[in-house]
Amino acid sequence: MKPTEESTHEQKPTSTDGGTKEFPLASFQENQSNESELGSSRLQEILLEFHAIWKVAWSDWRTKVSLIVLGLYALMGTVGVLIVPEPTLYPEAWIQPFTTWQYPLGTNGNGQSVFGAIVHAAPSMYIMILAGGVFATSIGATIGIVSGYKRGRVDELLMTFTDVAMTIPGLPLIIVLSAVFEPTHPVLVGILISINSWAGHARGIRSQVLTVREESFVEASRFMGVNTRQILTRDITPQMMPLILIGFVDTSKQVIFSSVALYFLGVLPFEGLNWGVLMNLAYKSGSAQTPSQFHALLYPILAVIFLSWAMIMLVQGLDRVVNPRIRAKHKSEKKESGQ
Repeated sequence: MKPTEESTHEQKPTSTDGGTKEFPLASFQENQSNESELGSSRLQEILLEFHAIWKVAWSDWRTKVSLIVLGLYALMGTVGVLIVPEPTLYPEAWIQPFTTWQYPLGTNGNGQSVFGAIVHAAPSMYIMILAGGVFATSIGATIGIVSGYKRGRVDELLMTFTDVAMTIPGLPLIIVLSAVFEPTHPVLVGILISINSWAGHARGIRSQVLTVREESFVEASRFMGVNTRQILTRDITPQMMPLILIGFVDTSKQVIFSSVALYFLGVLPFEGLNWGVLMNLAYKSGSAQTPSQFHALLYPILAVIFLSWAMIMLVQGLDRVVNPRIRAKHKSEKKESGQ
């Protein structure tokens, strides 16, 4: 006797949840529930990672001091420009510092208030530093993460490009590009100065990604069919945040030194107020050789030194953040306190 359609249907009964015996709908709902729980767990893990980074960084005195100093600089560039009058030319040249409240740091050879010039030069310096740091960090992080995760031909191509960028001498390249384009906007100046400083950060991030890509949570995402873009943004990038943050601060520090040096040497075109321009004008006026005029050169130098020192302290304070054992310790303490 041949089996009828009814008998065949009886061999594959419909599940009570509306699916079949082989593929019950409950399994799909369970998978969706597991995926939702995995996403929530991943978000919680990312928040714990950021909290651990903050705790490790704040436990170092150098991070605290540097953030306080950087906060004062931020106030100078935002609130200070609204309170301090913009410096004018030729009221009276070479007034000594701390002799009048109108010019607390004295005046330079052009009769400009040294304090007012330093304060009103701060916003353009900050824009330049931020533009250079974001430009170099974003390119270095993107190339390093993609290269380390994809490997193969993509890795070879990106690392060859990175090695070529590392072999090009930075200062001659900047001088040539400055002569060709003559950048005046702070954003363009910041990008120009950090034109090839991303290469070293890309190499460092790639070496770390090669280790992280073998972790169990990345393997689990690949096994579940999560696409590459989501793995890079959700799994890999949060693990690279300490290196990315340190790379941003380190590049910003380089932009400060390079921009002031290039303005002082007259390589970059003078446009508006800048600490390097103030140093250049004071030096040409003979402040370096005349003790009574030295304040016009000294205070812009101190503004650069304190800002650079704060950056260096911040990098050193964040150095412990890179250590995964220290971060894991703070994450476990946070979990225990949450329980």
